[in-house]
Amino acid sequence: MTTAVLGLQWGDEGKGKVVDLLAKKADYVVRFHGGNNAGHTVVIGDKKYFFHLIPSGVFNKKTIGIIGTGVIVDPEVLIGEIQTLEKEGIALKNKLFISPRCHLILSYHKALDHAYEKMRGKNSLGTTGRGIGPCFADKVSYNGIRIYELVNWPDFEDKFEFQVGIKNKILKSLDLETISVKTELSKYKKLAKLLAPYITDTFEMINTAHAKHASVLFEGAHGTMLDVDWSPYPFSTGSNTLTGAINAGTGLPAGTIDKVVGIVKAYTSRVGSGPLPTEITTSLAEAIREKGHEYGTTTGRPRRIGWIDLESVHFSCQINSVTEIVLTKLDVLSGLPSVTICTGYEYKGKKIAYSACGYNELARLKPVYKTYKGWKEDISAIKQFDKLPKTCQEYVRAIESFLQVPIKLISVGPERSANINL
Repeated sequence: MTTAVLGLQWGDEGKGKVVDLLAKKADYVVRFHGGNNAGHTVVIGDKKYFFHLIPSGVFNKKTIGIIGTGVIVDPEVLIGEIQTLEKEGIALKNKLFISPRCHLILSYHKALDHAYEKMRGKNSLGTTGRGIGPCFADKVSYNGIRIYELVNWPDFEDKFEFQVGIKNKILKSLDLETISVKTELSKYKKLAKLLAPYITDTFEMINTAHAKHASVLFEGAHGTMLDVDWSPYPFSTGSNTLTGAINAGTGLPAGTIDKVVGIVKAYTSRVGSGPLPTEITTSLAEAIREKGHEYGTTTGRPRRIGWIDLESVHFSCQINSVTEIVLTKLDVLSGLPSVTICTGYEYKGKKIAYSACGYNELARLKPVYKTYKGWKEDISAIKQFDKLPKTCQEYVRAIESFLQVPIKLISVGPERSANINL
C-alpha cells in the first residue's frame, strides 16, 4: 500500500499528527518536496516535537524515514534535528536515509532571501527567510550544489567558492555583509562528515520497497494552495506540493499511489502575505488564533485566520485525486455561536472558480457563505461521531457533502489519541 498525505489548504493543516498516526502501520515514511520552511508538530504525552526536514513518522519503531531527491536540505538544520532526537533517545542511524541528489540550502541562500525581502519593502512576500526560493532558483539555473558534492568534498569546495564569488557581488551591491569562504567551508566540512552515514540511493530503496509490497507513506510538507504553479503565485512556496510531485521527488513511478489522504483544517489559516479570500478581520480571528495556537512552527509568526474555504479545497481534492479526508482542529470552533463555510466565489457579479483566479481576483472576489449554528460543548474527549453535538455533526456532514469525498478521521485535539474514526 502506498499512501500520500497532503495538505489541501495554505499549510498548517495538521499533517504532522496524521503522518505520525498513519506511520504506525508504515514501513517507510518519505518526504518528497520542500525544505525546512515546513514545520510539522507531533505531540506525545506532555512533549511536543517539531520537525522541519525529518519525516514525522520516525517515532514509530519499525518505520524508516527517507528524505527524497525533491527535498532541499539545509545541512545545519538537519544535523540539528538529528542531534535533538538523539538526546531524546531516538537514534536515527539505519533509520533515516537521504538522497545524494538533494540540493543544499547554503548560507548565501539565506542571506539572499533576506536581501530580496528587504528590497521588496511594503511588497514583501512574507517568506520564512530560510533560503528556499534562492535555493530553488539556483537549482533550475544550474548553479545548485547538492549533497552529492558535499560528500565528494573537492567538488563541493570548488563549486562553493565559485558561487560565493557570484553571490558576494550581489550582497556587496546591496551594502550587506558578504560570505566568508574560509569560515563557511570549515563549517560545511564538519557537517559533511556528520551527514555521510545517512546518504544512500533512495530511488532503489523506495522502488524495492514498493516491489515487495511494503507500506510506504509519502508526507506532504506544504498545502496545495502554496504550490509553485497552482497557488496565487508569487505568494507560494518554491516547490510543487501535489500528488504528482511524488514521482519527480522520489522516483516512484506515477500511478502507483493507492490512497491520497487530504488534510483539511475546520477553518483556514496561513502565514505570510497574499490573498486569503475568507480571512476574518474581527476580534474573532484573535480568539481562534489563541485557542488553536496558530503560530508558525517554522517562524513563530501569528497565522492569519479565516473561515473554511471549500471552493479552494474542492480544487485541491480534484488536482490531487484525494480519496479520503482527515478533518482537523474541529475542537477549536467549540463555543462559537455560529460557524461559516465558504461554498463559492463571485467576481464582478459572476460566479468564478478557484482555478480561474490569480492573486488579483482572489484579493477582490466576494466569498459565498453559508452559516451554521455552532456548539458550546467541549468535544476534545469525544471518540464517536454520534456523540458529537448535533450542530457539530451537521457542520462536518456539510463539508463532506460539498467535497464529495468521505471524511474518515476527525481530530479533536493535538494529542495522538484525540481522534474520531468514521
